[in-house]
Amino acid sequence: MSTMKNKNSFRPRAFLLGSAASLALALFLSAAAAPPRQQASPTANPEIVLTLDPAQSKVHFNVDSSLHTVHGTFNLKSGTVHFDPQTGKAGGEVIVFATSGDSGSNGRDARMHKEILETAKFPDAVFHPAQVEGKVAASGAFDVKLRGTFTLHGADHDITAQVHAELSGGHWKGTAQFEVPYVAWGIKDPSNFLLKVKKVVNVELEMSGTMQVPPANP
Repeated sequence: MSTMKNKNSFRPRAFLLGSAASLALALFLSAAAAPPRQQASPTANPEIVLTLDPAQSKVHFNVDSSLHTVHGTFNLKSGTVHFDPQTGKAGGEVIVFATSGDSGSNGRDARMHKEILETAKFPDAVFHPAQVEGKVAASGAFDVKLRGTFTLHGADHDITAQVHAELSGGHWKGTAQFEVPYVAWGIKDPSNFLLKVKKVVNVELEMSGTMQVPPANP
C-alpha cells in the first residue's frame, strides 16, 4: 500500500512538468514560424525633375497653306516636368509666351495675335503633363510619349507628345512633337478665298535644362 501511495504522489508533479514542457515547445514553434520583422527604410523621392531653361529652349511651328509652308517660333516662359520613372505618373507645367509668336511677316503676325490667337486676352499657352508612356533611361537617350493637357486660347485639350530626350549628369536636352488641330479646337480659320491654310499646326518644342534624379537605393 505504501508503494502505491508513493507512486500516486508523483502524478501531479509529472503532470505539471509535462504541461510546462508542452507550453514551452508550443512557444518555441510559434516563434520559429513567425516571419522576421522588416525594419522600415527611409522613403526616398522616386521622381525625376526636369527644369527647362527658357534661354536654351524654343517652340517651333509650321503649317501648310495653298501658297507655301509658314514657319515660326514662340518663346518659352518657364517649365518644370517631374515624373516617377516606375509608374510614369507626371506633373508640372510648361508655359509659353503666346504673345511672342513670330512667323517672319509683320502683317501675318499682327492678324495671328489680334484675330486668331487673341493673345491680348490669352497671353499664355500652358502644357500640364500627366503620364509618361515608355521606359525612361536613368542616363543616355530614350524615346517616350508624354500625355497631358494643353491650354490654348482659354480652353483645355488633351494631347500626346512624342518626346526624345538625353540625360547626362545634371543636365538634359530633348524635343517634344505634337499637332494642334486649331480649327477643331474652336480657333478661327485664317483661310480666305485666295489662301487655304491647313487646319492642323505641327509643333516642336526644343528643350534644354537641368535635372534632379532620385537617390540610389542603399
